[in-house]
Amino acid sequence: MPSDLVIVYHRQPYEEVEEDGKIVFKENKSPNGIVPTLKGFFGRVDKGAWVAWKLSDTPSDPGFERVVEIEDSYGKYSVSRLPLTEAQVKSFYHVTSKEAFWPILHSFKEKYDYDPVDWPTFREVNWAFAEAAAAEAAEGAVVWVHDYNLWLVPGYLRKLRPDLRISFFHHTPFPSADMFNVLPWRREIIESLLAADVVGFHIPRYAANFVGVAESLFDVETGERKPVNPDFIKEHVALSERRVAQTITFNGHEVHVQASPVGVDLDYIQSKAGTDETTEKARQIREDLGDVAMVLSVGRTDYTKGGSDQLMSFERILDENPELHGKVRLMHVSVSANRNMTVYEGIQNEIEATVGRINGRFGTFDWTPVTLMSRAIPFDELVAYYRAADVAWITPLADGMNLVAKEFAACRSDNRGALVLSEFAGAAVEMGSAILANPFSHKSMDRALLQALHMSEEEQEDRMKHMRQTISKYDIKAWAEDQMAGFTAKDGTI
Repeated sequence: MPSDLVIVYHRQPYEEVEEDGKIVFKENKSPNGIVPTLKGFFGRVDKGAWVAWKLSDTPSDPGFERVVEIEDSYGKYSVSRLPLTEAQVKSFYHVTSKEAFWPILHSFKEKYDYDPVDWPTFREVNWAFAEAAAAEAAEGAVVWVHDYNLWLVPGYLRKLRPDLRISFFHHTPFPSADMFNVLPWRREIIESLLAADVVGFHIPRYAANFVGVAESLFDVETGERKPVNPDFIKEHVALSERRVAQTITFNGHEVHVQASPVGVDLDYIQSKAGTDETTEKARQIREDLGDVAMVLSVGRTDYTKGGSDQLMSFERILDENPELHGKVRLMHVSVSANRNMTVYEGIQNEIEATVGRINGRFGTFDWTPVTLMSRAIPFDELVAYYRAADVAWITPLADGMNLVAKEFAACRSDNRGALVLSEFAGAAVEMGSAILANPFSHKSMDRALLQALHMSEEEQEDRMKHMRQTISKYDIKAWAEDQMAGFTAKDGTI
């Protein structure tokens, strides 16, 4: 049976586990709620489908189960699985997406590597995703494509199925024209996105940048630049944008350009943070710390996250504020990326060396200034650290949104704790009540952390209440509803 809604996302919407020698599908729950939220839309249609890839040593094996039928708490839906070889995944994802696209999207031109890109393989994989979606979609169905590694899917889909309503959501930053146009494939990418009906971004700045890139490459007509939602304008925040064109017309086809910040599943996170187990774990963490302020930093090992810059800021603070010795500890969670990827070579080593230097310079028998965690922390455990922390220190050099900052606020129903947030994280345009820091300025970074460490309980409560109101209003469900609202049609919406 054809599907009224097809979601195209690289992740499968379940976990495959082996039980008694058989592979079974287990319902997964992402802490940020994106996968469960997307699946929630299947309940609104007669039939839904999901398209993802699956690693396969033998993609031509006739026994490979390309389409599986799933029934879980979200209903019944199909999953089309594209068998990709390890070589295809390396070329399409690890090399092209991560070594060529990722640095440009985050405005790190010096990290960009064009030479190893195999563009024909990227096209081939995107075509396979488009074919699978076209095969699943009913007449006039909605197809919702996610993220930059599937940039070419909208264009291919439009050729295969002109009847479809196509939406694309960009989960990373989108840079200005002088940065994006470094990519040799810029026209092909943007022409594909202009084949969609809706193109969504986290914040107005990224939407404005997309409009600017389209104008630089093609003869397009842009709609009136309209005022941005005041909730997404924060004074003195680098990523604030005040007016954005909401439509682009190209070759007679109108594209709606939309800014909708991805939120968190507030109810889910609060339920985890409020359990007796979490309360006890948070109490144990505090007891082990003793009379020490805990600063928590959580992120991936990635040059965009600014882990080394943050550690050097902590080192300067300890150097210039000896009264803090023995009184503060940094819990630095930097989850190791794949060290086999060229783009991440040396980053983890640099972080480890910096932590070693700090602990060697300032540590004592009964005080270790920095604790480095390089393993992925289960979310049930992470919420206890959120509850126990005095300060969350989230200072990426560039970040599309940053859900860690929102998760921290979601956990703090006690209205305690201070958040230091980079003004170059998309979340900064919503969470203006955080202490905002410019990670490119030593003075700004150091001053922000010291301000957080000395913040009164009254000020903590005031700031946290404002942040919690924001993440409650713009939660994961609000994001999904706003994106789907772009499909208003004569016969209703999904």
